[in-house]
Amino acid sequence: NEDLCETIALAHDLGHAPYGHKGEETLDHLMKDHGGFEHNLQSLKIVEALERKYPGFPGLNLTWETREGLCKHHVFDEGHPHKPHIIRHQPSLEAQVANLADEIAYYNHDLDDGLESGLLNENQLSASVEAWRLAKKHVEQQFGVLEKEAKHFYVIRCLIDGMVRDVVHFTSRRLESEGVRNVSEVRASLVPLVTYSQAQQQHNLELREYLYRNLYYHPEVHEPNRRAVALLVPLFDYYLKNPSEMGAQYGQVNGQNELARAVCNYIAGMTDRFVCNECQRLGIGG
Repeated sequence: NEDLCETIALAHDLGHAPYGHKGEETLDHLMKDHGGFEHNLQSLKIVEALERKYPGFPGLNLTWETREGLCKHHVFDEGHPHKPHIIRHQPSLEAQVANLADEIAYYNHDLDDGLESGLLNENQLSASVEAWRLAKKHVEQQFGVLEKEAKHFYVIRCLIDGMVRDVVHFTSRRLESEGVRNVSEVRASLVPLVTYSQAQQQHNLELREYLYRNLYYHPEVHEPNRRAVALLVPLFDYYLKNPSEMGAQYGQVNGQNELARAVCNYIAGMTDRFVCNECQRLGIGG
């Protein structure tokens, strides 16, 4: 169902905290005594409770399949107070597709950003990442000599194409080999059905490790992010002491647990820039 795939893909990151996974880790730590924080569950909470578009009930009135897809591949702890949906089976094929599409997108977009910023370079990539070497060779054979920007564009396009083709081919083979005929059999499968070949998984792991070593932990990326993420702690504490600063929607709650969750929901909905602007407005963080 392409519409379901698209809906899941568009909505699954609604719950992401500012500053990505580091922001998520910070909020999870701040909420450790109040149920924690996890961005997939936050996406679910947004569409089920926080958004209010109907007079008679909270949420967006989405189908189970859409809401399940926002949880992607996670298996939830039955005893967790903020994890009400217990998924002990494989999600739909559409959710599995959206999960891998997300991975393909961020690997390649981050690679593109790293090259454009100059933090990554082609020679380094060729020496470290086999998938890049193969894609580059294919582009050079097909187009000959290209300007640097055009070559990078086509190599990344080739990488994306290779990942997508691999997923389509290997998933088709797995569905056939497992004899999957209906949705119930998808859910009953012991392993994900939408997946890469082992060779492609190895290529992706190599690319991921390269990006962590050379981009995500590069001083020009990591240090500003570290300083920015550090703003979340005093901002969280400020709102706990001054809930009215969040506005009526978030400020009128009862009890410390409810207040902490309201603060968490409020901060989780911020953009990176809004966090900085809010800290400046409130005189937080220096």
